[in-house]
Amino acid sequence: MTMKNALTVVAAVAAAMFAQATFAADAASAPAARADVKAETKAAAKDKKLTPAGEGAAPTEKSTAKSTKTRAERKDETKAAAKAKELTPAGEASPKAAAASGPSAARADVKAETKAAVKAGSVTKAGEGQDAPKK
Repeated sequence: MTMKNALTVVAAVAAAMFAQATFAADAASAPAARADVKAETKAAAKDKKLTPAGEGAAPTEKSTAKSTKTRAERKDETKAAAKAKELTPAGEASPKAAAASGPSAARADVKAETKAAVKAGSVTKAGEGQDAPKK
């Protein structure tokens, strides 16, 4: 019995020594300190290389080409587009929805068609259709 205990102790000591060497190797490749990360972030913000908050795309390089329009001309164009309701709404920049055209039949016509279908027996009763829950 004592031999078994001795082997167990030797195995435990060996495992502890190897584990210590493994943890020491991990310490060398540890992540950067908080101050280093903050400094990198400040430098990226100063160079305007941070991605803006939200769902926007990564920043792109600014164009060096000069504009051919003045600020007043651009403002006038924007005001005209706003009056004509051609501006894309702020947010997700999804395309404009088509205007609602309204129902194709009058309410009274729809009610009359439904009553005629019920009298003819072509309407499925509630709870008896194909997708009705089984009891």
